Amino acid sequence: MKRDLQSVVVYVGNRLTRHGFNPTTIDTLSEKLGGICRIISVSDKRSLILRMLDMVHTIWRYRRRTRIVLIDTYSTLAFYYALVVALECIFFGNKYVPILHGGDLPKRLRQSKKLCDVLFGRSWINVSPSLYLKQEFDKAGYRVQHIPNFISISQYPHSVRERVRPRLLFVRSFHAMYNPMLAVHVLEEIASEFSDAYLCMIGPDKDGSLEGVRKLADDLGLSGRIELPGRLEKKDWVGRAASFDFFINTTNVDNMPVSIIEAMALGLVVITTNLGEIPTVIEHGVNGILVSPGNKAEFVHWIRHLIANPDDAQRISCNARRRAESFDWSAVERQWRSVVDADREL
Repeated sequence: MKRDLQSVVVYVGNRLTRHGFNPTTIDTLSEKLGGICRIISVSDKRSLILRMLDMVHTIWRYRRRTRIVLIDTYSTLAFYYALVVALECIFFGNKYVPILHGGDLPKRLRQSKKLCDVLFGRSWINVSPSLYLKQEFDKAGYRVQHIPNFISISQYPHSVRERVRPRLLFVRSFHAMYNPMLAVHVLEEIASEFSDAYLCMIGPDKDGSLEGVRKLADDLGLSGRIELPGRLEKKDWVGRAASFDFFINTTNVDNMPVSIIEAMALGLVVITTNLGEIPTVIEHGVNGILVSPGNKAEFVHWIRHLIANPDDAQRISCNARRRAESFDWSAVERQWRSVVDADREL
């Protein structure tokens, strides 16, 4: 059999949707890049050890045909995955590009400077979907290109909220850092005033927080007002979104979650904690609402205010859709083409 010598782009990250996890950048970006180049993406192994071995083996297997290696890079355990892959790329002489995720990466820059100098200092370029992370990496002396997160706007039917009801949607993995308990406490407060208050929390469990949310809802007598369907395919939760008016993002640590852009595209009124790059996308009172992390009173205040002032809610809903349209794939495709074409300087 004749050997296929076509060059490839290798994308390394956690492709775990078949194990019940939410899609991540590697899932969405790999699909889009497939229209630009031949792409090999890994890994979908659930075991941490097998996943690491799969990544290492893939880099070795395609070492002579690799145009560039894209590496999803986070601040916790996955940081070491990225480091091992980067070292292998350096050994084989392959160009690699860390894609920066996670609001805690600046802390990693301070705590692991020597390792970061290897991973980020020897890369061809570092790509940040977040201006906040770009600024932090610029200050640390690393070369960074900002390419925003993206969506395919046609997948998100827009519904103008001419008036809003106390129906709240939460779409995020259940993890303590995302503070899902706060969403339940917001519901408790709203339910004391509005008989139709309801909360749907969509996402997989990451650390046992889902069971904690379920128990808290039971203890507060809210089980009939809260829905916990687990992880849903995007088309399924997007379909459900038409029945809700508010999207609440209660996280204590964040960068720029795509779920916020998706909610804006759908015309949901977004109320989110004021963290990371979120304030560069959400302009308070214009296309969404920004509140302090952990502040139940602020969430409740703005839900009440917008229910009482439907013209404000409608204006925010329409402005949100217009802002979301600027994140369509068509707006960032050219930038990604320049990254995967590793033979041309950025």
